[in-house]
Amino acid sequence: MCRNIRTLRPPYAEAVTDEDVRAAALQYVRKVSGFRAPAAHNQAAFDLAVEQIAEATGTLLDTLQVRGAASR
Repeated sequence: MCRNIRTLRPPYAEAVTDEDVRAAALQYVRKVSGFRAPAAHNQAAFDLAVEQIAEATGTLLDTLQVRGAASR
């Protein structure tokens, strides 16, 4: 299991897709839960967590103000 989630904001990442955000959310849920793939009885909870974290991540990235990014 990978231990690092890639930074998704400028200047580290210029073009971030919904797939990038979902992959980071999935990686986070895998790390926190300790499961690469959940058992069938945990699948709904796992999927809901990924969805909610991806949404929160998108909101965060949309509202962050990165100062000095234009001067780089």
